[in-house]
Amino acid sequence: MKIVNATDAAEALPLPQLIDALQAGFVAGCHVPERQHHSISMTGEPNATLLTMPAWSIGTKEPSFLGVKLVTVFPGNTARDLPGLESVYVLFDGATGAVLAMIDGNTITARRTVSTAALAASFLSREDAHRLLVVGAGHVGSLLPEAYCAVRPIDEILVWDIRHAAAEALVDRLTGAGMNARVAEDLEQAVRHADIISTATLSTEPLVRGDWVRPGTHVDLIGSFTPLMRESDDALIVRASVYVDIPTAIRSAGDLLFPVKLGLFTAQNVRGMLAGLCRAGARARDSDQEITVFKTVGSALADLVAAEMAYKRLLEA
Repeated sequence: MKIVNATDAAEALPLPQLIDALQAGFVAGCHVPERQHHSISMTGEPNATLLTMPAWSIGTKEPSFLGVKLVTVFPGNTARDLPGLESVYVLFDGATGAVLAMIDGNTITARRTVSTAALAASFLSREDAHRLLVVGAGHVGSLLPEAYCAVRPIDEILVWDIRHAAAEALVDRLTGAGMNARVAEDLEQAVRHADIISTATLSTEPLVRGDWVRPGTHVDLIGSFTPLMRESDDALIVRASVYVDIPTAIRSAGDLLFPVKLGLFTAQNVRGMLAGLCRAGARARDSDQEITVFKTVGSALADLVAAEMAYKRLLEA
């Protein structure tokens, strides 16, 4: 069994190649049982959660793989100055069940998340989109510029974070890598200026408002993944053509659930899913004036694709 740490996993998952692998993976499909959440009672602090996300290759594929991501969410770790979320990915041989590798799950999650977003944008954003706004300067947000540069001619990057110092630190890293980046001092003005907006936060209040978004913009909502989290308001969801990564997004993401509860949006209003975009392989927007939204909550298929890719590249190396 190979043990793959965060550094090795990141090196084995270059974003342009991962984007291509994800497109092929969504076209091929795989078996993805519904994820399971197990609540863990904690004394004197919020309850913790154990999340399991399994997936396995369709039987006709050779070689076949089976994998499961194990995620722990311990909100009480904030007081301990420890990460609240940790994860590991276990990859098995799909034919024999033999354990092949244990891979850093946080790296799998971050890199497949930004690559999934960029893959969707390759179908949903305007081909000439070149101004990117990143909302949220954490680990996932820091990877977004590289991912988007792989699919669009990005030449201007704005970064906004509720923690100004975090935005400044990310801008310093991006400019050090030769990118044209600057801190967005005013979120509304930055939204009005952008061609692509990508949010990677844990916000429970809307950050991107529909009346700020100009025609032709693509909005990518990455961060919110529970019913109480949201990064957009109802007006944006009502105005936009909405696409999702997996069907359960309509039931689990606050960005969609809030307008659903108000009767402003239904599952029938979802224009399509990422697998359909990949299979069509063509630009999906109706016009250059259309506002598009892609809402991702995370797919076990994408985890499996990333784990397979990391394992195969490490074997080759």
